[in-house]
Amino acid sequence: MSDSDISSLLTRAPVIPVLTIESADMAVPLARALCDGGLNVIEVTLRTKSALAAIADIAAEVPECIVGAGTVLRHVDAAFAIDSGAKFLVSPGTDAVLAETFTEIEIPVIPGCATVSEAMVLADLGFTFLKFFPAEASGGTAWLKSVAAPMPHLHFCPTGGIDMRNARDYLALPNVAAVGGSWVTPQDVVAKGDFGKITALAREASGLRG
Repeated sequence: MSDSDISSLLTRAPVIPVLTIESADMAVPLARALCDGGLNVIEVTLRTKSALAAIADIAAEVPECIVGAGTVLRHVDAAFAIDSGAKFLVSPGTDAVLAETFTEIEIPVIPGCATVSEAMVLADLGFTFLKFFPAEASGGTAWLKSVAAPMPHLHFCPTGGIDMRNARDYLALPNVAAVGGSWVTPQDVVAKGDFGKITALAREASGLRG
């Protein structure tokens, strides 16, 4: 794993859709709809029984999509996600055991933090691209502006409470590589199978930076 790998991942699009997939049958058409809208890096959270199957299906059937696993909480989560075809891993927070696991993984990892102290610990372990979660509840853009001067080597993917209303404010910050959010895939729209709407939302989100 290298900084260039993660930088390339996070700069492909301004928004990484964060998906909670209840039915694996939805995974492939959902990934294709997002890619059609310009968002080809997606995070599938390990919050449902269908998550690993969804990752495997997307990895096998949507080659243009870079699918990762989110809500990685334990070593076993990381192992199962990689075995399923995940191309990157994301955690909401990072304890000492998980941090050690992440240092041994070769695919890109975006460990989560919510405080300066947590960010410093992860930086000492060699991680310079971090997930800032929950972003809005933990200080939002004000926090990111405050840490930019003392920690100029760190870059963040803020997630939590971000949508079209405030995404541009985050993306305007020099230490923000991309933002994560679930607003691109509203559960009611997904449930209806309205993938045209998903593509439209993705296209809108993909134009946020630039």
